[in-house]
Amino acid sequence: MTIQATIEDKLAVALDPKHLEVVNESGNHHVPKGSESHFKVVLVAEMFEGEGLLARHKSVNKILEEELAGPIHALALHTYTESEWRDRNGDAPMSPPCRGGSAT
Repeated sequence: MTIQATIEDKLAVALDPKHLEVVNESGNHHVPKGSESHFKVVLVAEMFEGEGLLARHKSVNKILEEELAGPIHALALHTYTESEWRDRNGDAPMSPPCRGGSAT
């Protein structure tokens, strides 16, 4: 199973999200082709109601603790309640550009 699939499965089971998007952004960084080290997660979950951003991120980091200790180098988290997601029109921020790109 890929790291991306592992992230998707763990978050889906633990949080029962209304929306989950996991994007492998490794190719935007100076890493070998096919790497799975940099990810962007967009997550909309009912459990985030009444929780601040830090608490939401801590919850996700705890679920992905094993992956963060190993293969994941960078994890961009965009966590929303359903109403926050509606207010954004279902649109998460783009990741900033990185110097480099896939290593040759």
